[in-house]
Amino acid sequence: MILSPALHATWPSGLAVLAYLVAALWPVAAHRTAPREERGVWAVLALGWLAQGVALGLDVFPPEAGSSSRFGFAPALSMTLWVVLAVYALESRRLGWPAVRRWLAVLALLTVGLAWLFPGKAQPLAGSTWAPLHWLTGLAAYGLFGAALLHAVFLRHAERQLRQRREPGGAAAAMPPPIGEALGMPLLQLESLTMKFVAAGFLMLTLTLLLGAVFAQPWRWDHKTVFSVLSWLVFAMLLLGRLRFGWRGRQATRWLMAGSGLLLLAYVGSRFVVEVLLNRTSGG
Repeated sequence: MILSPALHATWPSGLAVLAYLVAALWPVAAHRTAPREERGVWAVLALGWLAQGVALGLDVFPPEAGSSSRFGFAPALSMTLWVVLAVYALESRRLGWPAVRRWLAVLALLTVGLAWLFPGKAQPLAGSTWAPLHWLTGLAAYGLFGAALLHAVFLRHAERQLRQRREPGGAAAAMPPPIGEALGMPLLQLESLTMKFVAAGFLMLTLTLLLGAVFAQPWRWDHKTVFSVLSWLVFAMLLLGRLRFGWRGRQATRWLMAGSGLLLLAYVGSRFVVEVLLNRTSGG
């Protein structure tokens, strides 16, 4: 039954939802606080992140003998936010911005709840031995492009602040420094880091498509495949434009958002239609 939670992942999902709720409601200071003062919220986030990882692991690798892995649009979203949170935590000393931390906690809470209610369909035990690698590279692509979007948000906000500080009228002195400066990270370095995540995600997406083309039986030009190939073309154009024509700023961000939107429609969108709108459990 699609709308019933996966029983073996109930307790970690519930714990993750509770932890992320506490983190989302945690008071946000006006300025970055000292790391010691933020240990509480980071401990809660870590607890939620670990519980979310356990819930995802129990769905993909069920402990019951003979049980099939379950996966769908909601677990894919949950896995993406799980990777993005890990990246944000690793860079928290530079990418502090507590408001983003709160929004990430809210998004993680929502995706865990969705994965709890819509665990997806059971994956057949039989099939290509390369199927797990195909799933893994696809999920890695989602997570890496999600991390690139997170950095693009920082980049756009920093550029907007920088433009406002340069405007006449004397408002610059009253404004906080651009995010790039506040993070101790130059704007160009933040932009370069964004494109590195794009390149890594593009590599994972390429491997995903190659594995699907070689080992899929049979190969089908369905909605998922078409949107995946279209997103690959958009990201390829972005990297080529960056390398050949020096694309940056708004232009690069628009291409990143377009490619990410197409990639979101590829698996998450197609599985949402099948699992929720059409209420079917069959299909690849």
